[in-house]
Amino acid sequence: MAWKLTKSELDQQNLLINESLLSLGNGYLGVRGNFEEGYKEDFKSIRGTYINAFHDETEITYGEKLHAFPDKQQKLVNVIDAQTVQIYLDDERFSLFEGEVLSFERHLHLDKGYSERIIHWKSSNGKEAKIQFRRMVSLVTRELFALEIEVVPVAGVTEVKIVSTVNGDVSNFVDKNDPRVASGHAKRLTVTEVKTEGSFSIVKDTTYETKLDVACVSFTDASGNSHVERTVLDGGVEEIYTFAGEAKVTKYNAYTDTLRHGKNVVAAGLKIQEGLKGKTFADLLAEQKEYLDEFWRISDVKIDGDQHLLEGIRFNVYQLLQSVGKDPVSNIAAKGLSGEGYEGHYFWDTEIYIFPMFLMTNPEIAKNLLLHRYSILDSARQRAREMGHKKGALFPWRTITGQESSAYFPAGTAQYHISADIAYSYIQYYLVTKDEEFLKDYMAEVLFETARLWVDTGHFRNGQFRIDDVTGPDEYTCIVNNNYYTNVMAKHNLLWAARVYQKLKDEGALASYTAKLGLTEDEAIEWQQAGENMYLPYDDELKIHAQDDTFLQKERWDLENTPKEEFPLLLHYHPLTLYRYQVCKQADTVLGHFLLEDEADLETIKNSYDYYESITTHDSSLSYCVFSIMASKLGYKEKAYQYFIETARLDLDNTHGNTKDGLHMANMGGAWLAIVYGFAGVRVKESGLSLQPSLPKEWNSLEFNLQYQGSLISVKMDKEYVTYSLVEGKSVEIQHNGEDIFLESGKEVLM
Repeated sequence: MAWKLTKSELDQQNLLINESLLSLGNGYLGVRGNFEEGYKEDFKSIRGTYINAFHDETEITYGEKLHAFPDKQQKLVNVIDAQTVQIYLDDERFSLFEGEVLSFERHLHLDKGYSERIIHWKSSNGKEAKIQFRRMVSLVTRELFALEIEVVPVAGVTEVKIVSTVNGDVSNFVDKNDPRVASGHAKRLTVTEVKTEGSFSIVKDTTYETKLDVACVSFTDASGNSHVERTVLDGGVEEIYTFAGEAKVTKYNAYTDTLRHGKNVVAAGLKIQEGLKGKTFADLLAEQKEYLDEFWRISDVKIDGDQHLLEGIRFNVYQLLQSVGKDPVSNIAAKGLSGEGYEGHYFWDTEIYIFPMFLMTNPEIAKNLLLHRYSILDSARQRAREMGHKKGALFPWRTITGQESSAYFPAGTAQYHISADIAYSYIQYYLVTKDEEFLKDYMAEVLFETARLWVDTGHFRNGQFRIDDVTGPDEYTCIVNNNYYTNVMAKHNLLWAARVYQKLKDEGALASYTAKLGLTEDEAIEWQQAGENMYLPYDDELKIHAQDDTFLQKERWDLENTPKEEFPLLLHYHPLTLYRYQVCKQADTVLGHFLLEDEADLETIKNSYDYYESITTHDSSLSYCVFSIMASKLGYKEKAYQYFIETARLDLDNTHGNTKDGLHMANMGGAWLAIVYGFAGVRVKESGLSLQPSLPKEWNSLEFNLQYQGSLISVKMDKEYVTYSLVEGKSVEIQHNGEDIFLESGKEVLM
């Protein structure tokens, strides 16, 4: 059924990768899949526990610092370690790297929400035992990380000792050789409180600069005849449990932080522990299963024909659930809560690659992501002023709480398109939900402020509205005039802002915006004019939309004769070298054609796809899914399937070579997009929800669900028919290959 991921490697490279793959989380709390007992002495583990949005600030050092360069950047902090547990068999320490491993299984249960290790081990002196580790991060009690460890002696063991620690003296991982990972500032926490209170072990840490507190209140339940010794250490608490024979301990760790729990994080942790009193690990697993049963009922994607790919897509969807923030304080980081790559920052990845899956399956989670962006709107306004704009909001390229954290502006701040990307996601949410209150309370303001940015950034020339000196999604071409993707997304943003203005005017609901924003009708007229006259660069000879004004004038990079070891190019060539060539890191114009396909005719879209495909390296994990989706649209079925394969198991197969630093969340969302927006041809426009399905020949069938305007729709594609049915909600009209169909309860529609 492809519900269980199994990993049994013990070499250093795969163990690091598996730490990411077997990570657990719930959107608030994440724990990497580390061995509780640790590894060999020389093993460089990335041992991590993370709280979404819990961060410190570090100074950015420049050789030459110019106006509006960010002074500081935010950094996700590795917090208190409560997963460390040592096991001794008559004073011989258990380790998978010593003695003899008689059997070893390691699983992640996607349908049950926990991971486990099952080991049969013999020490060098013949002590033999069966050991089982189970762990979970609760999807019901967000603060809870729980461990259960069971040791059953088999031969030669008279005493089992379990040493459990809660350690606040922790650091972040650094890698000076990879710009995608932080290169310094490893130590960002000070231990500020260590104590025991009754049967609880308590550790509190405080960040250096932001002065945020995090606490772990831990309780261990030991079954059977055991003796406990509890010791307060400099940086934490150690508990030693001694058993005469079989041993079983359950460790409940409650994590609290300033951002959600206020000033007294220890008291909040103790309160959570009180609420857990009497719950066994089995009880927690039952809660977890109930939550996931409902999640998978709506969100599962069923592929009949390739178990390998089915495992990949289910793994991706599960990890997205584990990483996505579910409160207005947080979003979803590029690596989720599985690692420290990109320092826990939120990018445009959220809106373009991840948001659609939640929008179409769990719109409440999607709404939360938009509310988080709204919560940093004031910071976006401030950033726009820093950048010289009199009005408008410029959302940061990478951030946690709203401040720009990108030190390299050509591939960071210059990517103004993020403001249009965010506006696009608000519009998509409105089209899917028709949430009028949300439009009035949040969407309108975001659209108005981002539209103001475009009017202030661009200018009219020869009757056309142009946007100069920006960077599009392709980071191998920076600081250009009239990037197609940026311009077409800005056009969409501007026209929708004008439309929402008129809608609110007609409803007599503009007064609050006039008062709060100083909004005028002249501005709305400007938005309309700029949008209608947006310049979208086009090459008459090639019959394609040019990526920007000068891209097609450059020499083409010789990708065919570039050695494989020189990819990704960004790690082997100076940026200026890359900027001088026609070479794309990822989909740019092709992405614009996907998101706003009605802005170009089919011939132009096809020509553009063919042209840009030949010069795209796919060095970014964001690229494959877009090329798969557009190949599906264009009828390139073989290409669509091959690109999908690249995206579906990118982390499971470590195809980019950096899964150890954390999972590629945007790619995971992209894999879902490649199925639903690619093979099923889903689009959401003002005209409604439409599908143009085309089942890959390698599959027997494909099934998935969509949430649309309060109704849950089931879609099943097989080799003969596409079957639509209304699972729950009110009757709804959608389109299949341009034909209107009406879905109502109890009736299947075969097309």
